[in-house]
Amino acid sequence: MLPVRPCRPRRGRHTGPVRTNTIIDVPGIEVGHAQRTEAGWLTGTTVVLAPPEGAVAGVDVRGGGPGTRETDLLDPRNMVERVHAITLTGGSALGLAAVDGVVRGLLDDGVGFPMGGPGEVVPIVPAAVIYDLGRGGAFRNHPDAALGAEAYAAASGNAVPLGTVGAGTGARVGGLKGGIGSASSVLPDGTVVAALVVVNAVGSAVDPETGELWGARHCVDGDLPALRRPEPAEVSAAREAAAALPAPLRAPLATTIGVIATDATLTKAQCQKMAGIGHDGLARAINPVHTMFDGDTLFALATCAREPRDVFGYQELLTHADAVVTRAVTRAVVAATSTPASVPPMRSYREAFATAFA
Repeated sequence: MLPVRPCRPRRGRHTGPVRTNTIIDVPGIEVGHAQRTEAGWLTGTTVVLAPPEGAVAGVDVRGGGPGTRETDLLDPRNMVERVHAITLTGGSALGLAAVDGVVRGLLDDGVGFPMGGPGEVVPIVPAAVIYDLGRGGAFRNHPDAALGAEAYAAASGNAVPLGTVGAGTGARVGGLKGGIGSASSVLPDGTVVAALVVVNAVGSAVDPETGELWGARHCVDGDLPALRRPEPAEVSAAREAAAALPAPLRAPLATTIGVIATDATLTKAQCQKMAGIGHDGLARAINPVHTMFDGDTLFALATCAREPRDVFGYQELLTHADAVVTRAVTRAVVAATSTPASVPPMRSYREAFATAFA
């Protein structure tokens, strides 16, 4: 593709190997959150920004109920190689309106696929949604272009807030509060791969027999606080609370979405493969996963700042890619906070399994 036209630099753009254990550890990647939590609202939008020149991208969509935008563009058979941002948002299909605000912000900054003269660019912004309608009390309240613009304006290379924030504001997972998680890994040659995931699943992140997090055994030092098996009374109470939910709430519409990013050089086809491998990471942390009520979608971004890897190096990258997804899911559940005013009220893992925290 043609090079992207120069643009105004964004404030706080991250360019160095800062180790935050989040997706901004990939140089050039930025994240912005915006949310609404006032009466009647519990939803939000998260933007993952590529460098101004864009990033090679792929996607893998699974589950029975996806809500997406621009995913066909990422087919390796199609022309456009690079995207300029990924939008993750609440609001189900209605929430796709938030993408317009992100696109407008990029356009104003001169970032996009060049189409002619100065400023004549088309920003490429694939997106995916979660179902969180009505969880704040008013079914019609959903992210719009203004909220997308707010998330875009907030994007920076600063520390990424996790938990009940951005697109994870109204998220739930198996009856508990869901949210946003992120994790990163640095390969021996310095290549970085990281994930940011909005955890909002019909399935549970918790083993119903023990109360332990499915993904905790795959986490590394620094991912989580010290955890132990919760007391049996808490486990029994959690099972009873789940069983007491009305049938429509036991299997609501949901969807887990996210982005895997790396500074490795990859093709569109390799990005698509990496996005698919990331779903293995979801399967280690959520059970069941990819149900007919979920539209689980993972994007993959490659900034191509490093030399291409051979097939063995690529496989090493894939192995780390699914691991950071599992870790991001688990961190999201631990970071989430209770929302007692939501519909229905959602307890966090910390509240429901307080004895798990040593």
